[in-house]
Amino acid sequence: MSTNEIIFDEGRHHRARLGFVLLAMEQTVEGDLFQLAPPGVGVHFARAPMANRISVDTLSAMATGIGDAAAQILPDLDLDTICYACTSGSVVIGEERVFAELNRGAPGAQPTSLITSVMQALATINAQRIAVATPYLDEVNAIEHRYLQDHGFTVTNIQGLRLENDADMARVAPSHLIDFAKEVDRSDAEALFISCSALRTLDIIDTLESALGKPVITSNQAMMWHCLRLAGISDQLENRGALFKVN
Repeated sequence: MSTNEIIFDEGRHHRARLGFVLLAMEQTVEGDLFQLAPPGVGVHFARAPMANRISVDTLSAMATGIGDAAAQILPDLDLDTICYACTSGSVVIGEERVFAELNRGAPGAQPTSLITSVMQALATINAQRIAVATPYLDEVNAIEHRYLQDHGFTVTNIQGLRLENDADMARVAPSHLIDFAKEVDRSDAEALFISCSALRTLDIIDTLESALGKPVITSNQAMMWHCLRLAGISDQLENRGALFKVN
């Protein structure tokens, strides 16, 4: 059979191709995003070098690796969006630098970051007063607190588990995260945000929303929702929180 006789179709990812730059030691994002990807949407990954310890210094040091990693994601095809998949890193490095690195590596894709996705999600559900639960050290929480405040949000409470290693963050039991989130929430918060792409929060969102009586935003949920919307995909997903019920 000659190549002229081969039948081609649009491929498995005909609706959109989404790219994500992960931390080198990341263990949670890929599994979550594969679960969240609607039919016809591809999720593609590369990893940027970074030490396992999550601190201001280690997060700052990985900036140039973001662009290098982005360049390795489907280099011969166009991505619809490209996202830096680290909440704390997005805050420490800053969106402007993150976007510049993503543009350097994948100039044809629309860039975003995890903190950008979270803030867009909070704005979409009309949540300005938020409580924030994290696994981070106090030094990282202080920067995230200030970053959110500087972008118009009122943080009624922020509390971390004071973990240093990403590998430990990925091992925090979802049942513990439910109890921790309830502890961090405040009655005057319009939403609860659980920060960190390493935490296994995807399957506890609906449970927490029912228990707290308010929307719950988590890093990977917000990231996928935002990337899909940027790519023109407006699918609504069940059992993934109030966010995925809006366009």
